[in-house]
Amino acid sequence: MGVVLPLKKPASTFVRIAFGAIVLTTAPAFPALAQLSANIPQGPQFPPDTAQTVAPSPAAPVAPPAQVPLDDTTPGGATQSYAASINTMDALNDERKLAVGDTLSYRVVEEEKEPVPLTVKASGEINVPLIGLYPAKGKTCKELAEELKPLLEKDYLYTATVIIGLDTESTQSLGKIFLMGQVKNQGAIDLPANEPLTVSKAVLMNGGLADWADWHHVKLLRKGPDGKTTTKNVDIQKIYSGQSTDDPVLQPGDTINVEEKLINF
Repeated sequence: MGVVLPLKKPASTFVRIAFGAIVLTTAPAFPALAQLSANIPQGPQFPPDTAQTVAPSPAAPVAPPAQVPLDDTTPGGATQSYAASINTMDALNDERKLAVGDTLSYRVVEEEKEPVPLTVKASGEINVPLIGLYPAKGKTCKELAEELKPLLEKDYLYTATVIIGLDTESTQSLGKIFLMGQVKNQGAIDLPANEPLTVSKAVLMNGGLADWADWHHVKLLRKGPDGKTTTKNVDIQKIYSGQSTDDPVLQPGDTINVEEKLINF
């Protein structure tokens, strides 16, 4: 029979002496706690070589930001022509005269085609589909469309709704005008293509009237197609004071001659 002696160790170790030999045996320090741990449910166990990796859930797709169309543009960002936005000749511009370098858009509604870009050439003409070169300088879009309509209906279409729009105004000078007489700066100035220039504005742009100028007698000289020169009196004093709106729009080749006052004080 042997004797069992307990030793002080973290896990209970017993020394059993039997038959002259010392035998060490080890047992859990707290048997009840070990039994409780064994009863706790464990998660699924995978062999080391077959361990499964749980992939994260794919993120929800993010919608691309909405494309906001630019003003007066197509969805692709290209500038939309004026002719593409209207379908009646009554809406065409009937005020501004076309000038060399202007960019136009042209289409015939009945053809159901995209607008064609046209440019007013140095000769003052545009190259119109089916018609060819046609004078455009000095005409409004509406005037030009009304001239082209019967030409198309004569040989090509039963009905032609001609749409012409001014997409880009030329920055080129339309020509020269000349100032002489009692102005502070005599000489030639460029006539802008993108803005009407009147007699009173031209005088101001060139420094204004001289000290002895007759504000009531400013002469506008214009040569007509027949080669004859006409003269029109312009009262700049009344224009500047708001008493008159008779302020002629200048044309290339016009001359402004400011007379001198007869009596100077």
